[in-house]
Amino acid sequence: MSHYFSYLCISLLLFLSTAVAAEPSAPQVAAKSWVLVDYHSGSVLAEHKADERREPASLTKLMTAYVLFKQLRAGKFSLDDRLPVSARAWGMPGARMYVRLNDKVKAEDLIKGMIVLSGNDATMALVEHVAGSEDRFVAMMNAEAAALGMDATHFANATGLIQAEHYSSARDLNRLGIALLREFPDYYQRWYGLKEFSYAGLTQHNRNTLLWRVAGADGVKTGHTRSAGFCLVASAKRDNMRLVATLLGAADEKARAEAGLTLLEFGFRAYETRLVYQSLAPSVHVRVWMGDIEMLPAGIGQDLYLTLPRGNFGKLKANIVIAQPPTAPINSGDTIGQVHLTLDQSPLGDYPLLALRDVQQGSLIQRLMDQLRLWLN
Repeated sequence: MSHYFSYLCISLLLFLSTAVAAEPSAPQVAAKSWVLVDYHSGSVLAEHKADERREPASLTKLMTAYVLFKQLRAGKFSLDDRLPVSARAWGMPGARMYVRLNDKVKAEDLIKGMIVLSGNDATMALVEHVAGSEDRFVAMMNAEAAALGMDATHFANATGLIQAEHYSSARDLNRLGIALLREFPDYYQRWYGLKEFSYAGLTQHNRNTLLWRVAGADGVKTGHTRSAGFCLVASAKRDNMRLVATLLGAADEKARAEAGLTLLEFGFRAYETRLVYQSLAPSVHVRVWMGDIEMLPAGIGQDLYLTLPRGNFGKLKANIVIAQPPTAPINSGDTIGQVHLTLDQSPLGDYPLLALRDVQQGSLIQRLMDQLRLWLN
């Protein structure tokens, strides 16, 4: 008996444009290390010494916020809780919200003080309330860093003050910023784009000047110590494209802002991101045999975003390969083939093609007819 087919190959031209852009050259950035990543696709658009261990300064507070947000979402405390200000919190050096000793401050105000003002006093009041001590909270931070795959990171405190064995990398901090945004979008949108915060009659401005200078900028955090230099994780969104840039070790505030602006504007100018496949949406219908239906909807089990140099999407093609005839019974979610993506005939990636519904065995007559068709082919 001959086989109906050894494989089925369906070539799909995903986009009609035929223009092709050259690979963009990375910009010159005045920082010790940096990386620019597309939020949706995860594509690294530019980098320099991104895995080099460096002091994170107050970018540390991104992990502090990440842990606090998990505790907040789990109901361990609420935004309306009034938290005490200990002598340790009140006396913290560095940037401050200027809470008063023994005051009880609304948790949301402390969170704003930590995020917008980088207040070490506000941060310590939150940390002590959630974990009882900074040491216990730092253990939680390092556990979360390990879970996120931040292999070049170790935290020794919750604020970013200079301390031995307190380090991270541009890539790790970028990964953390993306995780914070992805897992806590409501908290992110609520606080990270605030340009100022007032407490007890004192108004202070966010040190992330890109909030005023870059279209679509909505976060994330600045940092500075004498030894770390000036640091930044910045994010901006335009249309359906979001970029996250991280830089460490700029010489001063102006250099930090210019470096962040350069990276973000380069990314938006040189690249574009598109949703190529929507999660669990049919991208093709495949002939199925011996089943109660003949055509099976199939697709990819994830939102698949691609970031390419502008003008290159016209060369993007998908080849859907099914090595064996799909035969009932089939369960929704079963892999029935592969999607091979190529750009100008160069491979981009392979993705499982999934059945998007159950297929039961057909009637005896249907099965016999399908057997005959397969034999004849």
